[in-house]
Order: sequence, then structure tokens, then C-alpha cells
Amino acid sequence: MRYLPYLFLLILSSCSYTAKVTDGATAIDRKQYDVAVDMLKREFKKAKSRKEKGEIALNLGIALRETEDDAAAIDWFQTAYDNNAGPPALREKAAALKRLERYEEAIQVYTDLGFEIGSKYEFRKDISGAELAMAYKEAEEAGKPRPFTVAATDFNTRQADYAPVVFEDRLIFTSDRSASSGEETFKWTGRGFTDLFIVDPQARGASVGAFDARLNTEDHEGTPAFSADGAYMIFTRCASPAKKEDAWCGLYRSERVGEGWGPAKQLPFIKNGINYMHPALSADGKRLYFSALMEDGWGGYDIYVSNLQDSGEWGDPILMNRAINTQGNEQFPSLDGDTLYFASDGLEGLGGLDIFRTYPMANGRFSAPKNLGPPVNSGADDFGFTILRREGSGLEATMTGYFSSARSGGAGSDDIYAYTRRVIPPPPEDPTPIVYRNVLDVTVVEKIYEDPADPKSRVLGVKPVPNATIIASIGEQSRTVNTNAEGILSLVLVDDQNYSFRAEREEYLVAEGRFSSRDLPRDPEAPEQRYELELELEKIFRNQEVVLKNIYYDFEESFIREDAQPTLNELTALLNRNPDIRIELGSHTDCRGPKAYNQNLSQARAQAAVDYLINQGVAADRLTARGYGKDQPIEDCLCDRCTEEEHQRNRRTTFRILD
Repeated sequence: MRYLPYLFLLILSSCSYTAKVTDGATAIDRKQYDVAVDMLKREFKKAKSRKEKGEIALNLGIALRETEDDAAAIDWFQTAYDNNAGPPALREKAAALKRLERYEEAIQVYTDLGFEIGSKYEFRKDISGAELAMAYKEAEEAGKPRPFTVAATDFNTRQADYAPVVFEDRLIFTSDRSASSGEETFKWTGRGFTDLFIVDPQARGASVGAFDARLNTEDHEGTPAFSADGAYMIFTRCASPAKKEDAWCGLYRSERVGEGWGPAKQLPFIKNGINYMHPALSADGKRLYFSALMEDGWGGYDIYVSNLQDSGEWGDPILMNRAINTQGNEQFPSLDGDTLYFASDGLEGLGGLDIFRTYPMANGRFSAPKNLGPPVNSGADDFGFTILRREGSGLEATMTGYFSSARSGGAGSDDIYAYTRRVIPPPPEDPTPIVYRNVLDVTVVEKIYEDPADPKSRVLGVKPVPNATIIASIGEQSRTVNTNAEGILSLVLVDDQNYSFRAEREEYLVAEGRFSSRDLPRDPEAPEQRYELELELEKIFRNQEVVLKNIYYDFEESFIREDAQPTLNELTALLNRNPDIRIELGSHTDCRGPKAYNQNLSQARAQAAVDYLINQGVAADRLTARGYGKDQPIEDCLCDRCTEEEHQRNRRTTFRILD
């Protein structure tokens, strides 16, 4: 999915590269997608084997996807599949078809994919979203009125323009258009870094200008929120703490100084190694909503709220409940009084991010999120909803505003659209007594490997695990049940409880999950709600190497860097859940450098990882450190001809479960 231009996902490990990119695969590895396109087209013409053609075509489709050319990407994904690239190529094609709203074709490809990998479960949400979009279309063709009409604004460019926010009757928005600060090109997109821009949307031939030269820097800036009195703003900035270090996104505050803005200061609750973004302020200035990717979340990016303390500082972030946050991504919150708008790809939608609306009811709970439907939502990503003004009252009331979308047919990349919303008369009240019911479907799944005997082979998807054992707990009470033939356990939830689940099956690693029914909606318009929780069992492959992702070391150093700690923390949790297994932690170097030196360095790195786990409470007799030096590369290339991508794959930290 095309997240980066507007989500600032800049966790690009080793993001500063000095080596020149000379081939398409390396450009893809470095996320230099714009650079990769022409390289890959030339390489495809020279490729001789079907395998080589399939790999190049798949990479080319990905590069075109990331540079917002889905129409061209579809053909290359099909070419990749025709040249033995396998199910991942069809998955990419189906997703591109959905973004282009070619729903019937997308459903057919997803259906075929389910049969091919042996799991219709894997694509159920993709298919249901396409069916929902088709149902909306059928309703419109049958004469059902839509509340929204939309139109692209005339200040969009071929670059990314998105996340509009109203400030003093003008729009402040984020863009990487050519006028953005800095001369460096962001090689993901081939465009500039993002800045804040300002425009009067009501002016004919509206002129766009830079928002404030003191806030726009050579880093990424975007998605601002303004206090009601205009005295201060909070915005997102993504920057590296030091040269050659990874960039992380944080929330910054700037005070208004005359007609401009003062120096930006990071909010005090921001922690290193976490992405925070998309702030939204309540009208009274006492609550700050934002999106973040944190360990305590429900999965993906979640929406949090921070309350203003008596001291004037923002309090620790509070995770919003499971009715709003899902195992997917929730982002771009915005407020209209006490009504919360946000974008989600975890709730049922038409494709990618969809915009939803929720509000606090008389019972104090938020209503069930409502999909705004087409034409606001589309098969692509739709996000960043803001309200400009209201006029009239009753059935004559209208609301106007703006949102952003990556849908096809725009000026280029993400575009800003204007909308008008009118009131649709409500249906007659249903006299049937309301019965509230919240149901949780817990599904136990396992990975589908391209080679079922090799955990290092490509993962094609997941499939349900029938008759798995689940231990469900509420507080100190627990009961043990088995999943059905579809791998599902359905529970009617008790209000305001914290649930924990433990899934077990012989020859699999234990999986755990949690769910909270606190403050779930009791919404008369949607009295029954269903939620999902997925527990993924990992099959035990004894004495088989498993690569630990995101374990990096400084050059010629062996200490555990801060950015490696989350992966090792996850390994610690896995060992705690499975107290009977022993593992070997291995470290491998690439082929460059003396053999003895690489052997000693890899042993020191493996031991550093073991020491970290011991400090986390794992028993030392369950852990073995082994450095392999450069003796076991996984890439079959001559050392002086290996690409940087191949060298990187050879430099790896692994673990294996011992007998």
C-alpha cells in the first residue's frame, strides 16, 4: 500500500547509503523506487531466463506501485506471474485492481489466489470490501441518494498534496511539490521532502505559498493542528537524530509570533524509536489526538489521546478503545466538536484507508464507526477529512470541507478534494426492541510457506488452524476450548472486561493475544458489532535457521543498538511463552574482510544478543551463541559481484530451535 508520502514511514534501516545504486534490485532494496523504474525496464529487456524476468517484472510492478502508477503496475504484475513469480505477483495485481476500482476483476483474482495458496481466509476482507463497494454502486444506480458530492481542487499538482486543515478560513496542507524546502530529492518518490503550504481555497485561481519558512526545513513536515485561538500549533516532523541514523516522526509545538511562528519544540512524551504523527486538538485545547505505532497498541498504527495536565504539559498517551483501533492501521484523526473522523484500513472499507466517523453518545461511549461511503471513500487510500463551514439548518443544512485521496484520475499523486454534504432524510424508526450484542471472532492461523518444509521460503499468506486449543481468560477465570473446523472461536463479550487468549497446538509455538471490551459501543443504529482477533501459531522447525529482522550493528561493533531491541524483546516474549525450548542465536557477516576477523566479530555479536536476552530474564542454559563469520552465505554470488542487497541478506542474525 502507498503509505509513505503521507504517513512519513521513514524507518528505513541504514537509510543513508554511500554506495552508488547500479541495478534495479538494489534500488528497490534502498526504496529508491523512482530510480528503479528505468533501471528495471532496461534489465527486463536483457533478461534471458523466465525466473530472471519474473523477478525483474515483480520489482518493476512494485516500483510503479510506489510511484503511483497502478495502471502500468498491473501489467507488470501479470508479466511477473506469467514468468513464475508466483502468488505474490497476483496478490499485487489484485490490490492494484482494487485501488483502481475494477472490483469485479479484483474479486476474481483474489478468489483464484485463495484456491492457489489453499486459503480463502487470507483474502476474505479484500473480497468483502470489493463487494461492499459494488453494493454502494448498485444502490446509487437504483436511485438511492448520496449525501456527498466531491470535486478535485484546482491547486493540486503532479506531486503529493494531502491532509488539508482549516486555519483562519484558509487551508494548510502537506505537499512534496517542487517548491518544498531543500534541494535533495527523496528517491522513494523522485520528488522533494514534504513541507506545509497555505492557500485560500475560495479565491479564484488560488495562489499557493509556503506556510512558514522557519517551520519548513529540509526534513519532512506535515499534518498540523491549531489551537482554537490560533496561538500555537502542533505538527509532525520526521528527522534523523544524527547523521546516518534512521529518521523518526515526532510531534512538535510552535507558538505564534506576530504573523509568523516560533521555533518548534518536541512534545515531552515523545520517545525515541517510535513514530508519532497526525495531531488533532479538541476545541477546548485539553485533548490531543494522534496516530502512533507503539508496542501497547492493538496492531499497526493506532489512535491515542493525551490530556492536558494542570502543569500545562501533555500527559502520557492513552490508547483509544478497540471499537476504533483495529489490528490494521488507524490514522489522520480530525475533530468537529466532539465528533471524531479518522482513516482506517482495519475496519470494513472499500480499499486501502477509508474515512470513518464516530462521536460520543449519551451513554459516554463512542458510537460504532461509520464508513462515509463513496464518493468520499474509494478503492484507493482516502484520509485527512476536515470541515470548512456549515450553512442552513434541518433538511436544508449543508456542510463543506476537504479531504485527500490517492484515487486514480487525479492530478498526479495524492490530491485534495472538496466536498459538499447535504442531509438525507432518515429512514422511519424501527419499533423492534434493541438488543445489544458484541461478538469476538478469535481465529487461529498459521503461515503458508512456498516450501512447506522451509521457514525461510516465501510466505504466501495464512490459513486457519482447525481444532487448535485456546485458553481464554478474564481476570483469574479461564476456560479451555477448541477452535472449529474454520479455526474460529466466537465469543459473546461481556462489557468492560479485559480478555487474554493463549493458542496451543502440538509442534507449534504458543501464540498469545488480548482484547478489551471496555467502552465498546452501545449504538442503537448498530446494536450488534463483530470484532476480530488473529492468533498466529508458528510451526516448530527444529534446527532450521530463522532470520531475525531489524537486527543491525554499527560498523565493526558488536553492541546491541537501540533499534535492535524491539526484535530481541519479541524473541524474549516468545521464549517466555514457550519455556521448554532452547535456541541457538547465530550471527553471520558478509563475504568481505579477513576470515578470522569476521569469525571473531560474528561471535561477539551473537554473544551480545544472548547477553541481552539473559538481562531480560531468559535462563542462560536455554541460549547458545554461535558466530558463523562468512562461512554460510545465503546468497549465491561471487563476493566482488554481490549487490549491496545480497551483502545485506548475508549479514544476518538468526535463531534456531534446538532438539
